[in-house]
Amino acid sequence: MVKRKRKRTTVSKKKRTAWLDLFKSERTHFILGVIVAFAGIFMLLAIISFFFTGAADQSKILNMSFWQLIRSSSVEVDNWTGAGGAFIAERLVNDWYGIFSALIPIFFIYIGLRLMRVSDFSFIKALFITAFGIICGSITSAFVLDNILPDSHVKWGGAHGIEIEKFLESSIGWPGIVLLIILFIVIIVITVRRSNMYKIQQTLVESKPSFKKFDEPEEPEIKSISDLPVKEKKPNILTRLFNKAKERLSSNNISPTQEESTVAQETAATAAVSNPKSKESLTPSQKVKSDDDFEIIIPKDEDTDTVLKDGENSRDKRLSDSTNPDKQEAYDPRKDLSTFKFPTLDLLKVYNTGDRGINMAEQNENKDRIISTLRNYGIEITSIKATVGPTITLYEIVPQAGVRISKIRNLEDDIALSLSALGIRIIAPMPGKGTVGIEVPNKEPQIVSMHSVLSSKRYQECDYELPVALGKTITNEVFIFDLTKMPHLLVAGATGQGKSVGLNAIITSLLYKMHPAEMKMVLIDPKMVEFNIYSIIENHYLAKLPDEEKPIITDVSKVTQTLNSLTKEMDDRYELLMKAHVRAIREYNEKFINRRLNPNNGHRYLPYIVVVIDEFGDLIMTAGKEIEMPIARIAQKARAVGIHMIIATQRPTTNIITGTIKANFPARMAFRVTSQIDSRTILDMSGANQLIGRGDMLFSQGSLLTRIQCAFVDTPELDNITKFIGKQQGYDSAYPLPEVVTEAETVPGAVDLNDRDVLFEEAARLIVVHQQGSTSLIQRKFSIGYNRAGRLMDQLEAAGIVGGAQGSKPREVFIQDEYSLEKLLDSLN
Repeated sequence: MVKRKRKRTTVSKKKRTAWLDLFKSERTHFILGVIVAFAGIFMLLAIISFFFTGAADQSKILNMSFWQLIRSSSVEVDNWTGAGGAFIAERLVNDWYGIFSALIPIFFIYIGLRLMRVSDFSFIKALFITAFGIICGSITSAFVLDNILPDSHVKWGGAHGIEIEKFLESSIGWPGIVLLIILFIVIIVITVRRSNMYKIQQTLVESKPSFKKFDEPEEPEIKSISDLPVKEKKPNILTRLFNKAKERLSSNNISPTQEESTVAQETAATAAVSNPKSKESLTPSQKVKSDDDFEIIIPKDEDTDTVLKDGENSRDKRLSDSTNPDKQEAYDPRKDLSTFKFPTLDLLKVYNTGDRGINMAEQNENKDRIISTLRNYGIEITSIKATVGPTITLYEIVPQAGVRISKIRNLEDDIALSLSALGIRIIAPMPGKGTVGIEVPNKEPQIVSMHSVLSSKRYQECDYELPVALGKTITNEVFIFDLTKMPHLLVAGATGQGKSVGLNAIITSLLYKMHPAEMKMVLIDPKMVEFNIYSIIENHYLAKLPDEEKPIITDVSKVTQTLNSLTKEMDDRYELLMKAHVRAIREYNEKFINRRLNPNNGHRYLPYIVVVIDEFGDLIMTAGKEIEMPIARIAQKARAVGIHMIIATQRPTTNIITGTIKANFPARMAFRVTSQIDSRTILDMSGANQLIGRGDMLFSQGSLLTRIQCAFVDTPELDNITKFIGKQQGYDSAYPLPEVVTEAETVPGAVDLNDRDVLFEEAARLIVVHQQGSTSLIQRKFSIGYNRAGRLMDQLEAAGIVGGAQGSKPREVFIQDEYSLEKLLDSLN
């Protein structure tokens, strides 16, 4: 018996669940929506036909009940929708709310479209407009139309409107009714569109009357413009109210003077909702509410009107503002290339991306799927907001109280499955916000061109020492940083994910801002083809060893020499800073420009040096520690003297990016990688393995991660820029780096007599006195080991005191007396 009861209970639960699933089904909602919408259309047609056929059908409908009217075959009804439609129209129009009863079937149509998930118009707003419209509209129609057309078969205000109008006329009179109707109109207009409120305020301010005081003295006669009195005008209360309204509008990026554009935007939004394939074109930084709890923010494109003239740069003003206390003419580092012109923006390609089209159907579909996926796992949210970027849309959700953040973070793959999208990244929680972020790639990403980044107002007006413009963030803001503040940059990413384009974007942004006298670049390219295009600007921007033929360093042995030369340059610059009693290159150059440092004492203007290394992993595999040690030295010390490094690799493994390098490269750019381990190697956290590629990257500075779409700069654009610079007058040669003799250049076994042993002279005297060149003799007399004794013998051979080794025989001694030895030692000293 107990088992049977349990079985019945289980069966009843399954049936109950099946019925609930049936009612929750999207198909059931769609079918129900179609039925409701068709019922609304039928009622609307009946009301429209009533205005034309109601006079003929009125006697039949009023004298017979509904069932008699249907059953009677002798009575014919002229209404388009038959006897049922005629009966419904008579009741709605004449017995209820008059002509404004048409809002009831329109509301039914809206309900049907909402159940079909076609319309996203706010339900609360639709209900308010319908209820307020039929009540106020029936009163207005009864007051106006029923008095104008009293003999019509239509009761224009309906029974409701006529009764209310009679009551109001007896209580407040016809002037009160007129004011009440105006009030109805104002409320409806403001409810439909908020911008109408500010337009009404502006109209009231502009049409206000001007009153003159009776006791105000007569104004003096004005004969000329100079006679006009100067008086500060104080704004009145209405003006201040209007200004506050405009400030509120500007904070929401809506202008009361943009009425036509606002209407066009709302029309486009409605069209996009009703047609999923269509897109709406909305003004950037516009907030669109497609539902009561879903807000879509379209970030604003930065102004691109501020474009500097040819040869002009925002850093010029700062350089010209440097003060000279001695009233001497300041040193101009650009004097040698005073005619140099910076590259123009027309060298860059403008991609025809058109207006930022936002697919409302896609945004709402993603929103519904995110909510349903979270709901399937028992997670409810209170609100959701979308910020649409060029390639990524950020959905910010606020979970209900009591929901664990880790539970949402673990649903990353489930949300990606429901959205059928790659590159889903969950940020839980959002830094500085009480929300959880879900980044979803757009179905149709937009190209972020280098032209749009460099023409932005933020880049044109920035005065960074080494400005680097990477691309645009999710909020469509141009991302710019100062390389001197980083101070070194590590770039990593798998093959074909945009790493080389990112390096070219960095170099391009520097070329558009830095004068050849202020910045030099050392380009190291083991692949031999990535940076070859910059060889044209060798005499303008590049630095190399004096005896080097190629401006782009490609040979591994030359790479080692160049890096050691940079360490020598770093040490030389530190000596200059020490002599000048300054701590950083900026202070040193300011002193030199103001002629407070004497060039005769070795002081010179120090340009910034940017070292860009591509395929760092290949260099480590071939040279190993010879490459890593000078890089580590430069990364540790070179910041203050203006030497900055950018290293790129496609193999972000721990044997390539060692702990020494990571410790000195706090700023990192991560393009898409294949595994979570590689992401942790670059960023110390996961995330780079969830990017979508094609320039999608994460920029890390400390613990803060920023997702950026890297600007795209193509080879023809780089060719145009380098040719534009190369055609202009340059220096006689590339910037020379100091020569350093490396261990690779020395002969194996060669001895440096400048680094002699402290026992060298005593050992030389011992050998000359005994006339026996024996290593064991030096060991016994000085009580030292064989290795040191061997090095002493090598130094004696290099100095010409003894000959070469002769197997087991002692070496030949070339110096016969102590007097000759002392002369030789004096010459060595």
